Amino acid sequence: MTDPQVALFMLGLFIFIVFLGFPIAFTLMAMGIGFGYYAYYEPSRMWRSFNRLDETAGWWDSTTLWIEGLFNNRVFDLFINQTYTVMANDVLTAVPLFLFMGYIVERANIVDRLFGTLNIASKNLPGSMGVAALITCALFATATGIVGAVVTLMGLLALPAMLKARYDHSFATGIICAGGTLGILIPPSIMLIVYAAASGTSIVRLYSAALLPGLTLVGLYLVYIVGRSILQPSIAPKPTAEEVPDVPFLKLMGMIVTSFLPLAILILAVLGSILFGLATPTEAAAIGALGGIILAVAYRAMTWERMRQSVYLTVRTTAMVCWLFVGSYTFSSVFSYLGGEQIISEFVRGLDLTPFQFLLLAQFIIFLLGWPLEWSEIIIIFVPIFLPLLDMFGIDPLFFGILVALNLQTSFLTPPMAMSAYYLKGIAPPEVRLTQIFKGVLPFVGMVFICMALMYIFPQIVFYLPELFYGR
Repeated sequence: MTDPQVALFMLGLFIFIVFLGFPIAFTLMAMGIGFGYYAYYEPSRMWRSFNRLDETAGWWDSTTLWIEGLFNNRVFDLFINQTYTVMANDVLTAVPLFLFMGYIVERANIVDRLFGTLNIASKNLPGSMGVAALITCALFATATGIVGAVVTLMGLLALPAMLKARYDHSFATGIICAGGTLGILIPPSIMLIVYAAASGTSIVRLYSAALLPGLTLVGLYLVYIVGRSILQPSIAPKPTAEEVPDVPFLKLMGMIVTSFLPLAILILAVLGSILFGLATPTEAAAIGALGGIILAVAYRAMTWERMRQSVYLTVRTTAMVCWLFVGSYTFSSVFSYLGGEQIISEFVRGLDLTPFQFLLLAQFIIFLLGWPLEWSEIIIIFVPIFLPLLDMFGIDPLFFGILVALNLQTSFLTPPMAMSAYYLKGIAPPEVRLTQIFKGVLPFVGMVFICMALMYIFPQIVFYLPELFYGR
């Protein structure tokens, strides 16, 4: 086998092993080091000291020098260098701070108040409880960026209320699953930070570029919820006075001030400080973490146990992301050294694709990868394969990143590996079937595709805010 063929075999073997369920990060590192040992294997260099021994050398010196030569492969230098590269990446510093903010907010009992307030405020709208659930999901997902946490918590909080209000099972579960994934797109998003680190794109420009597409997707979701509630009133009955009581206007304003505004102000403060250049993403993340603690204290939800859990979960998730980067960097370096990127580039060049066709092909592949893999693995491992090809087709990495972020909404919603559906099924009442959840999320997958089509047709939706704030 030639080196490029070995590289393609390496990639195929990795995908096969992932399908078997092995841990992604350690699989990447093991395969990167294993195939890297083959790629950098140079006996004359590795055993140079051993070969220079004279005939009088003892068995101990011979054995130790031979063993030292065994580990004198440059792949180990590569692994160490890539580890230090990840540790020195300033962009990734924001990840643990945003994660900590999310875990603190999750445990601050803010969401139940927020959902109750929005439910009352929107009671006269068709599908009012669905609208309240989606807006709550969007705000909470934006604050946390953790899909599983949002879907699980909203499933415990909003789903029983929606089922009690006689909502269709598929309709209710689809809203919660789709709303829970919005945090990976709407800033401040952990996914965009990871993409920025992997692609070298400015995180500030990414945040500004993602804002309008994120709001567009939320708008499409709301149009679908309200429109379907009007066309099919039976799936979202209007709540009775017993289910959602009338509240005086002044009392309602007080409820909004104490539930909606604090979280909204926290998100806007973090995002605004980034967009207007008042703080770096890392500094803004620190502000967000402090703001999350203040909110938890204000709502009398801060305890030592909740703080301990938040710190532990933050460290665990951050370690996972960092080790994914180390493994990915090692794997991709070996893959490139063996000529894998070159053969893929030549293959794509030989297809004679237009930029539009290349974008469709890339997004289709990412869509398929979203079935077995999570967004972090796709961004860190597979997206870098496409990045060197963007210059060939004249595609802005910023635009490509937003399309990928939109596309990855589907990775949590598309059967058979729709993780949002499984998160929700795990805490849903027994009468809610998994097939009903799958049926409920499919229209929202369609909304994602419509939003992506709008980005293709009107790319200024992506570029307007970055050009407005920072110029071309």
